[in-house]
Amino acid sequence: MASVLTRILSTPSLASPPLTKNPNKAFTTRSVFLPQQNNAFSSSGLRWKLDKKNNRIAVQCVSSAVAEKEPVVTSGETFEYQAEVSRLLDLIVHSLYSHKEVFLRELVSNASDALDKLRFLSVTEPSLLGDAGELEIRIKTDPDNGTITITDTGIGMTKDELVDCLGTIAQSGTSKFLKALKENKDLGADNGLIGQFGVGFYSAFLVAEKVVVSTKSPRSEKQYVWEAIADSSSYVIKEETDPEKLLNRGTQITLYLRSDDKYEFSDPTRIQNLVKNYSQFVSFPIYTWQEKSRTVEVEEEEAPKEGEGEEEKPEGEKKKKTTKTEKYWDWELANETKPIWMRNPKEVEKDEYNEFYKKTFNEFLDPLGYTHFTTEGEVEFRSVLYIPGMGPLNNEDVTNSKTKNIRLYVKRVFISDDFDGELFPRYLSFVKGVVDSDDLPLNVSREILQESRIVRIMRKRLVRKTFDMIQEISESENKEDYKKFWENFGRFLKLGCIEDTGNHKRITPLLRFYTSKSEEELTSLDTYVENMSENQKAIYYLATDSLKSAKTAPFLEKLVQKDIEVLYLIEPIDEIAIQNLQTFKEKKFVDISKEDLELGDEDEVKERETKQEYNLLCDWVKQQLGDKVAKVQISKRLSSSPCVLVSGKFGWSANMERLMKAQALGDTASLEFMRGRRILEINPDHPIIKDLNAACKNAPESSDAKRAVDLLYDTALISSGFSPDSPAELGNKIYEIMAMALGGRWGRSEDDGIETSETSAAETNTTTDESSETQVIEPSEENPLYYSSILYEEKKLRLSAIGLERLSFPRVCSKLTELVMKDAPNSLQY
Repeated sequence: MASVLTRILSTPSLASPPLTKNPNKAFTTRSVFLPQQNNAFSSSGLRWKLDKKNNRIAVQCVSSAVAEKEPVVTSGETFEYQAEVSRLLDLIVHSLYSHKEVFLRELVSNASDALDKLRFLSVTEPSLLGDAGELEIRIKTDPDNGTITITDTGIGMTKDELVDCLGTIAQSGTSKFLKALKENKDLGADNGLIGQFGVGFYSAFLVAEKVVVSTKSPRSEKQYVWEAIADSSSYVIKEETDPEKLLNRGTQITLYLRSDDKYEFSDPTRIQNLVKNYSQFVSFPIYTWQEKSRTVEVEEEEAPKEGEGEEEKPEGEKKKKTTKTEKYWDWELANETKPIWMRNPKEVEKDEYNEFYKKTFNEFLDPLGYTHFTTEGEVEFRSVLYIPGMGPLNNEDVTNSKTKNIRLYVKRVFISDDFDGELFPRYLSFVKGVVDSDDLPLNVSREILQESRIVRIMRKRLVRKTFDMIQEISESENKEDYKKFWENFGRFLKLGCIEDTGNHKRITPLLRFYTSKSEEELTSLDTYVENMSENQKAIYYLATDSLKSAKTAPFLEKLVQKDIEVLYLIEPIDEIAIQNLQTFKEKKFVDISKEDLELGDEDEVKERETKQEYNLLCDWVKQQLGDKVAKVQISKRLSSSPCVLVSGKFGWSANMERLMKAQALGDTASLEFMRGRRILEINPDHPIIKDLNAACKNAPESSDAKRAVDLLYDTALISSGFSPDSPAELGNKIYEIMAMALGGRWGRSEDDGIETSETSAAETNTTTDESSETQVIEPSEENPLYYSSILYEEKKLRLSAIGLERLSFPRVCSKLTELVMKDAPNSLQY
């Protein structure tokens, strides 16, 4: 109702009249809707108010229920959240961490923080150091009693600090210390401090059923002991009275291991390995109690002879000595390797980088390259990355993103090496290195990176630095280094062409291929473009299964004749990678095995005349082949071969079809759908094509001519890289043509039987005939027996699917066809 009245009163007819020039003069407002009152009125639950503004009258209508509603202020009690301590501790211990072994990392980090605090405070209070020894951490195991003792000579804790830090869950003493530093504007002194959540200490209960903390602060004269049992909601603090257990300064934590963890974590070697894995680069020395052996010399005791008493030997005579190995226990430094990434790159030698690489990643070969850099800005981190000296031995590692090659540290404490492509894409998973940051957004367990945006920034910078490192190797004077890199990791970069479109500009200069002008040495795309002629508008490539088959492919004939360079794509991934690139320096990639190949500088008049002359032949051949080919046309790419079979522009090439057929889980239906149409291109300058042109005009119904067309198609099918549907049928066609070409040529009588066995052939050669003398013909390239002998050696003239895959077979078929058409024209009844 109120909104309706507001719209009505806002119309010009009901608007209030302008005020008179005398502001003190009374005025009246008359309306059928407004009861006459001075300033405010109410009616039927509505409240009206009149305001005078800018010589106009404003009428405001508000619901009485809304206008009279006042904010209600209620008083109540304030409560604090309560927690079941035992349950909370159970969640912290058993839900935050994925692996039990991280307890040692957390406790060593706490000890490192205590040493860092003492080092910082001693700058202003030297008396805190006293004579308590060096700043260090010592870890001792007792397999017999099942205990681990971690001792540091840090700042220690008073009784109040024990209650505040250990008695309050999620209370971080390090965080409070950092806050105090910032309030005092002592920035920059907190670089080495690790703790931030206040729950790392309780990870001790992952493996311990009882934890005892004995601590002595240099600011307190008394030493206190804190004791707690797992799954308990209380703890005990008492003063240390045993003189043998008194500490000069610092903290000693003793873990009484659970029965199921006793044998694993009380092993000195196991503890030493954990320290090297998680705390290798902590800035303070960490010693572990280890069993060692040494060789000592001892005097050999001679047994007295029977019947002789003990005789005293002269003092000058030396006793015989022998050596034996004895075992003893001693402290051993566990973190010898220093964090090389914390140093200035200008101060680190190449040998130091190589040594660090070998120790950190257990490698025996020097890396091919390395880069050491510091990134500042939104995310600050230091990193050292390496290109390994050898590629993965297992092909599965090429596509495995979980290679554990990148080790992530936060303030020199190892966090994780289990990343599924977060820091590096899959195609760069071969890169090894360390990444260290002071302010990474980790979860409480320090195992997972939290903010994806920060991770994306880190990933982008790491990838860019990696490409810079690879580019530097490719431009170095030692060409063997990049050749070795390409042999080991070239497949990875080609995979990047498929998966990382955003980095194509960085990947393409690093690619290498064999070409028609460089069959022995790999060539870059930059070099290819530099060698292009001015008239060449595209980058031509041919995908095959080997370098040898690429060299003899019929697709190359006209391009080689015109001195056009062609890339050889001989690895299975090459063709897919090039298709994803599409262009390089504004030059398109063109597959020379597909239709509509334009080479430029063609004579249009001659093409038109040739097409008109052979138009009838193309139609006749298409009629004979039927659905086997989409069409038959004059070729622009042939010079010596009679014909070639090319793929459609949008379908699979012969090489891609071969790869897809070889897939273990290939789908036959999709194979038929994606297989491109096939186009038969003929060479009008070849004698076979000229003979067939005469045949289609003079004897189009000749069965021999039709068989020649079928054989020509099958030969083109194989030489173009396709697989015949029926190898046995192709073999029979070749036998027929051979019989036609060879029949009676050397005087064989028609009633002589065909000798099929080697024994019969030998007997025939040894028999003598008075009327005619047997002629012995040596197989050579000038006579047909040369080619028949090749076929005979291949499974005794029984062609198989395996035989058809041999490289020599396409050329044999082609030469046989030439032989038949050239030497036996009469048998074809032309």
